[in-house]
Amino acid sequence: MTAAHDLPQLPRPIRWASATAAFQIEGARTEDGRGRCIWDEWADEPGKVIDGSIADPGADSYHRWAEDVALAAGLGLDNYRFSISWTRVQPDGTGPANTAGLDYYSRLVDDLLEAGVNPVPTLYHWDLPIPLHQAGGWQNRDTAARLADYTQLVADRLSDRVKRWYTINEPAMTTLEGYAIGSLAPGQFLLFDALPTAHHQLLAHGLASRVLRAAGAEAVGVANNHTFVRPLNAGDAGDQAAVVAYDILHNRIFADPVLTGSYPDLSAYGYEMPVEDGDMALISERPDFYAINFYNPTTVQAPTGEGNPIPFDIVPTPGAPTTGFGEEWPIVPSALTDLLVDFTERYREIPPLVISENGASFPEPDHLDGAPINDVDRISYLDGHIRAIADAMEAGAPVAEYTVWTLIDNWEWAAGYTQRFGLTHVDFDTAERTPKASYDWYRRVIAANRPASDESDGESRA
Repeated sequence: MTAAHDLPQLPRPIRWASATAAFQIEGARTEDGRGRCIWDEWADEPGKVIDGSIADPGADSYHRWAEDVALAAGLGLDNYRFSISWTRVQPDGTGPANTAGLDYYSRLVDDLLEAGVNPVPTLYHWDLPIPLHQAGGWQNRDTAARLADYTQLVADRLSDRVKRWYTINEPAMTTLEGYAIGSLAPGQFLLFDALPTAHHQLLAHGLASRVLRAAGAEAVGVANNHTFVRPLNAGDAGDQAAVVAYDILHNRIFADPVLTGSYPDLSAYGYEMPVEDGDMALISERPDFYAINFYNPTTVQAPTGEGNPIPFDIVPTPGAPTTGFGEEWPIVPSALTDLLVDFTERYREIPPLVISENGASFPEPDHLDGAPINDVDRISYLDGHIRAIADAMEAGAPVAEYTVWTLIDNWEWAAGYTQRFGLTHVDFDTAERTPKASYDWYRRVIAANRPASDESDGESRA
């Protein structure tokens, strides 16, 4: 067992959290009026999910939410980040609310508050209703307005008890993997023609933020996936140009509009965002926090091959160990320090930073033999990244919260049940939950970093 003095220590108090997403843990995809989303369609198409699975019943949190609340409380979390299923609340993405869906989230909120954990919902975590997808999805500007309408339905029911919100999760991954290269739902292959989906998601964030603030929200932000980009050869001008290109497409297109009110120059790609009057003012209304999902750095080199339309090649990170995803997910904790410091210097008036997801999958058994999993690799990964946050804070990064992905094992999108990220093992045949060694380790990290008084340094935890 790791001694208390060996646990990572941050230079000032922050909030501690863990996260889940509705589609990945709830199951019950045909119950109580829930509609179908793009991930239902993806999972039902043969060959799209590596193990041929669907996300039902999975962890079955729609019926076993009380167990997840108990796990969150047992960790001593300040916040539990969960997502609300758009199709459970509004089955077709338009029209009145589905009362049964809202009832479920209302019970979850009440139970979290009773357990002493703050509920922090994400309004959109990739589960676009099928009718909206058929109408153009995020290529269609109107989808932003539809998300605002859905936000109003949720706020009308929950805003009396919920004060902190995420609007949209990882618009970068929706644009880059969902629409540009088609590796995730909805599986489009549009390359640079996918860029309008970035603008429309950010517009949805702005519209939803106004709805939530009008309903009394105290803190609203968007959660984006960011990566620190490295050249394969630092002295190669082509590789350095590839870094600039990938940084623009993965990071700056999504951060600059929120934090500076403008997009980076896209003329080199022959593209201009479909911005209308008032859009940028709406998108850049100062967020109460800026949230970063971080998993790994990205190493790039100059593009190879004739006629390659992409201005970079993503390559393995030399010398880096990897997670269960292999060379696509190198483990380099110092890259998180680099990213946080870079953001702090690049965006001079940056709001408080929230690490809204950080975690790793490793090979683990589907069924336990009676002993909890001693997931030392996950503990090492989390330990390294929390220490990287401490280094960034010492360098001036205004980090206010850290969130482990994920509280329980889940259905991992196109990887199905082949990847396990959880602090808690789930037997997907029985939905039985068993905390791993990392669960107890994270509990002790939180306790070791807890301020002596709830009143101490409240501003740094805002």
